Amino acid sequence: MGFKPLPIGVENFQEIIVQGYYYVDKTAMIKELLEMRGKVNLFTRPGRFGKTLNLSMLQCFFEEGYCDARRLFQGLFIMNQDKDFTGYMSCYPVISLSLKSLKQPSFELSYMQLKKTIAEEFRRHDRILDSSCLTEAEKQRYRNICDVQGKEWDYLDALKFLSACLGKVKEKKTIILIDEYDVPLENAYFSGFYDRMTAVIRSLFESALKTNGYLEFAVITGCLRISKESIFAGLNNLKIVSITSPTYSEYFGFTEQEVRDMLKFYGRERCMDTMKTWYDGYLFGKTEVYNPWSVINYVEQVWADPESFPKPFWSNTSSNSIIRALVEHADIRVKQEIELLIQGESIEKSVHEDITYEDIQPEKSRENIWNFLFFTGYLKKTDERMEENVHYISMAIPNEEVRVIFKNTVLSWFEQKISKKDLTPLYKSILEGRCEDFETVVSQMLREGISFYDTKESFYHGFLMGLLNGLEDYYAFSNRESGLGRYDICLKSMEADKPAVLMELKVAAGYGELEERSSQALQQILEKEYERELVWEGYREVLCYGIAFYKKSCRIKLEKHKLS
Repeated sequence: MGFKPLPIGVENFQEIIVQGYYYVDKTAMIKELLEMRGKVNLFTRPGRFGKTLNLSMLQCFFEEGYCDARRLFQGLFIMNQDKDFTGYMSCYPVISLSLKSLKQPSFELSYMQLKKTIAEEFRRHDRILDSSCLTEAEKQRYRNICDVQGKEWDYLDALKFLSACLGKVKEKKTIILIDEYDVPLENAYFSGFYDRMTAVIRSLFESALKTNGYLEFAVITGCLRISKESIFAGLNNLKIVSITSPTYSEYFGFTEQEVRDMLKFYGRERCMDTMKTWYDGYLFGKTEVYNPWSVINYVEQVWADPESFPKPFWSNTSSNSIIRALVEHADIRVKQEIELLIQGESIEKSVHEDITYEDIQPEKSRENIWNFLFFTGYLKKTDERMEENVHYISMAIPNEEVRVIFKNTVLSWFEQKISKKDLTPLYKSILEGRCEDFETVVSQMLREGISFYDTKESFYHGFLMGLLNGLEDYYAFSNRESGLGRYDICLKSMEADKPAVLMELKVAAGYGELEERSSQALQQILEKEYERELVWEGYREVLCYGIAFYKKSCRIKLEKHKLS
């Protein structure tokens, strides 16, 4: 068996097969879809977990005349099934629509992109215009939509109209596939035109999925289940398959055996432990799965360089707008719970899947943040229980990749939130030598921020440097040689007649050590003669601060020295 390239960023099933990419066989989904017989199936999964590729696979299997399906599916699971399943191959007209491109800055641009997307799908089927089964009025309306010249109502029920046209010509019902249905809704919420976009999507879906006599079945994908009241109003035939559902659990993401097979194919079996630590841990239904995007990226990386280190490939691949909005509204309790999660602990929360974007509002964010984090893949289920008809789920960070994302991304959002504060009181207290005020402000900043209590001085060092970078007329220097060692932080003005500042940081093992460790820090400044550099540069006064930290508390001691 020869080398196969990995399909990074390739989401078209036909391209993967024809071009010889490595493919993890998910065609058993076709069998389960035919067995379950759901009329309208909504699959919600985190971003980059194979939703688009699976829809492409369904299109290639079911669509009449789209491609040589038997050649594409040769050797895959579905072709080993009996005619009860393979008999559906290449039998249906298929409407395939992705709403990913509707992420635009205004309603007008989003709506125009929707019309262009619909027009493109109409043009893909325009051979039916040669049929005498359609009236001249239908053909003219069809051409108007193709040319993006239709009336507004032409687009609001466009999918129903297209399926009716296909049904008349082909005398068969239509399969409708809609990908990334929630992208335009999320974008609209944060761009300020949510109500207008919701109305458009609701009309489009209602006509296509509720009152459509030409519909065989539909498959819709997205990251979140948006409340029925907002989008799927009155759609009684909707079957929702979320990450908590027991069905279809292994088709979005890779199972452990699939990962082992991939590593064996590329001769990298020894990387399995690292793969499991970094990219495993998701529980869909009762099936444990790996992040497929991260797996194929890591396999490609270690195939090229077996000694390379794992990376958080999933970072910034899915929309973070919701999570960021919720984090920015988070209160002290939420911050504490995120800190517990980063430390490897679990938390228990009640969950519900009827999510609306109004749940992002500050007054609702404390509890709803966990719903969003859970359903978008930032947290996994470790246990669950039911009490008084309330569903409780114990959640934890699924793997090292997401833990790194929390540390690097979520923590930075908290830091950015803090950076927007007016730090003038902090700066004045430092330069005027008011220790108690300095202590109070720093402790407050620590409480409002977030940390993962790694007890390392580097965390507090970076934290302080971040706060001090906004001090006007002063430059902050870090870990420079001076005297008999290296100081932690030094603040210098361009004017030597203004006081310079030296800071030495220590980490205490408990609250009771804060006093002693701050004294030790101050003594180190003196013993190591960190002031020597400042004397050479002509400064006349230096404020020496010994600072000790324990979790979110600090103790600061000061000595003022005149320099000669």
